[in-house]
Amino acid sequence: MSSAGKALLLLEDGSVYHGTSYGASGVSIGEICFNTGMTGYQEVFTDPSYNGQIMVTTNAHIGNYGVRDTDVESEKIQISGLICKNFTTEFSRLLATDDIHSFFESQNVVVISDVDTRAIVKHIRSKGAMNALIASSTDGNSIEDLKKQLQVAPSMDGLELASKVSTTKIYDLGSPDAAHKVAVLDLGTKKNILRCFVERGCQVKVFPAKTPYAEVKAWNPDGYFLSNGPGDPSTMDYAIKFAKEVLNEKKPLFGICLGHQILSLALGIPTYKMHHGHRGINHPVKNLITGKCEITSQNHGFGVSPDAIKKSEDIVEVSHLNLNDNTVEGIKHKYLPAFSVQYHPESSPGPHDSRYLFDQFVELIESHKS
Repeated sequence: MSSAGKALLLLEDGSVYHGTSYGASGVSIGEICFNTGMTGYQEVFTDPSYNGQIMVTTNAHIGNYGVRDTDVESEKIQISGLICKNFTTEFSRLLATDDIHSFFESQNVVVISDVDTRAIVKHIRSKGAMNALIASSTDGNSIEDLKKQLQVAPSMDGLELASKVSTTKIYDLGSPDAAHKVAVLDLGTKKNILRCFVERGCQVKVFPAKTPYAEVKAWNPDGYFLSNGPGDPSTMDYAIKFAKEVLNEKKPLFGICLGHQILSLALGIPTYKMHHGHRGINHPVKNLITGKCEITSQNHGFGVSPDAIKKSEDIVEVSHLNLNDNTVEGIKHKYLPAFSVQYHPESSPGPHDSRYLFDQFVELIESHKS
């Protein structure tokens, strides 16, 4: 595969980088972020939590093992665009069904490669998250025109995206005769999260993000799950209301990533926009209850307020802590069967250190039923 020609990366602060165009032609805008994972690029690109974001990969080679249909976390590429050092169209994996260039081109997603990704990541770490724009040379816009497009792009802070990536139809996974019924509020769930429930003997029913609580409750689930997803959690009044109603019912509740933030907001704990977020598959987290440490998979640009949790110590305790920056990675309600984590225990991609959390949720369901 040959590249489409030259490409340009423009950051909100005026920084400009020149590289090579792959994937689709045109212009794409989103919040720039970086992922430090060394593998699992296809799962990352198809994670709905990345919707509205332009991804910088710190691994030097992207595409070297190709792509295949089974290595996806949703039905399409979710990132708005990709920035990488080397975009490799030749691949070695025998099980691969296509090359990465065709994968991006077929889904109309732009790529810029042959740029200094180390310099870009250092810039983001210094200046913080900001909007960015990728333009292929075939679009024909001047830099001044592109700057004008970038200036009017909405900020991720205050942006509601979960309802845009959520399923539009209710669907089921697992056996109807399964021991436990788990209702999933789909805020942008990953496929492997649902598999983790099914593997543990659960029937899963997935509901669109804005489904009324009464409709979900009518299915009579044994437990509720608030999924991961994109955007600013503080804008999601519908999901916060849903979580409050589950808490009032006192049934088991589990949240991951955005679901963790929604549970926190339902408990009166505010969220905040992080400087540049956590994204990768090697983040150390300490379980404060067991004292053990886990290497975790992470993808989030918002966090929950540790100061507010301290003020709510009578009902909430911190269960997990990030060892890099001491941010809150998990909470547990002291009296209700509800807990959540900021990271991704389904680990797709990533280490499997944290999959015990799905077992804990099933045990919580069993304990509540008995």
